Order: sequence, then C-alpha cells, then structure tokens
Amino acid sequence: MDEARKALDELIQQQGYNYSSVSRLLGRNAAYIQQYIRRGSPRSLDEQDRAVLARFFGVDEKVLGAPDRRSGPVVELVHVPVLSVEASAGHGALAEMESKCSQFGFDEKWLRRLTASKASSLSIIGVHGDSMEPTLHDGDEVMVDLADGQGRLRDGIYVLRMDDALNVKRIAIEPQGRRISVVSDNPAYPSWRGLERRSINIVGRVLWFGRALQ
Repeated sequence: MDEARKALDELIQQQGYNYSSVSRLLGRNAAYIQQYIRRGSPRSLDEQDRAVLARFFGVDEKVLGAPDRRSGPVVELVHVPVLSVEASAGHGALAEMESKCSQFGFDEKWLRRLTASKASSLSIIGVHGDSMEPTLHDGDEVMVDLADGQGRLRDGIYVLRMDDALNVKRIAIEPQGRRISVVSDNPAYPSWRGLERRSINIVGRVLWFGRALQ
C-alpha cells in the first residue's frame, strides 16, 4: 500500500468512518474507496475527489497524493446533520427530529442537483424495518428535505409522523388529485387509500439514501 492510500485508510479509521460512507461523500458507489485502498483501483484519486477528502479530513492534499507543484481546487462542503433517530419502515418508532448526533459533508454542487433547499432544512436519519422493501432496507440512511412537505405534496417517498412515530412511506396522488394513498412498498404491510391530504402529517420528502454493502 503506497503512502497516499495508507494515509487515507488511517484517517478513515481514526475518525470513525467506514469505506462506504466516505465513498458516498464523493457521490461514488459504496465500494469505491475500498477498491482504491485495498485493490489499488483506481491507481490515483480523481483531483476533485482528492480535494473533497482533503477538506473533509482537514489535511493537505499532498497527504493524499497530490503532486507538490500544484494544489487542488477549493471545494466547499455543505454539512448536513445526522440525527440519532430512526424512521420506521415497519412497526413504528418514537422519535424526536431535534436529536442531532453528528454531521456529514457533501459537495455543494452535488447537493444542489438534489434540491434547492438550504442545508438547514436537510437532515439524515436511519431507516428501521422492512415495510419499504425492496426500495429501502432496514439500516439504510435517508436524506430528508424538511422544507419540501405538505405545500408541494406529490408522488414520492416521504417521512410522516403517525401517532408520534416517524414512518417512511410512499405517497401517491390519486387520479382526481383530491385524495392520496400512503403506500408500503412491501405488500406484506398495510397501505391506506383515499386519505384527505390534510389528514397526514408530512415531516419531509426523502431525496437520497445510502446503504452499506453486505
């Protein structure tokens, strides 16, 4: 293992991250960083990826293999809070959205492709249960746009508050547009049809999910 790979591996371990979470930070597939460190593929980090990693870990790009003659571009990271709560995709979990745990940094340009909302309106929470299989798995992490709720309701996956529990469900606007369905993707779980829009409490729209490789 060359010095750049060794340095990145040590940074990841020392700061309590894992290969898949750092890969997701770069907008790459979950195995990207593991393949780079353990298999030597790619042979070197992309300049943009290296700049994001250097800023995220607070080190000079040269530690990660940048040549001495040049410095990489400055990349501004947008930090999104990771909340120590779970949204049930099963039997329901009591949760408070204000329980902040840590933060995760995302490239600003990448984030803007997902949403125009401010970072203060975004949160990452865990998924608990299997009622949204095969779309979402137990243990997935989802990014929720808290500013995208009842006022812009449309087909998609949302976090709902139901009986003081957070639930991840699919919302489908019924043909005439006056009523909605709340759907569990897993047919083994119930769905609700013909609901009035105002009868559900929307927390926010799910924009993105991350998953650890098994």
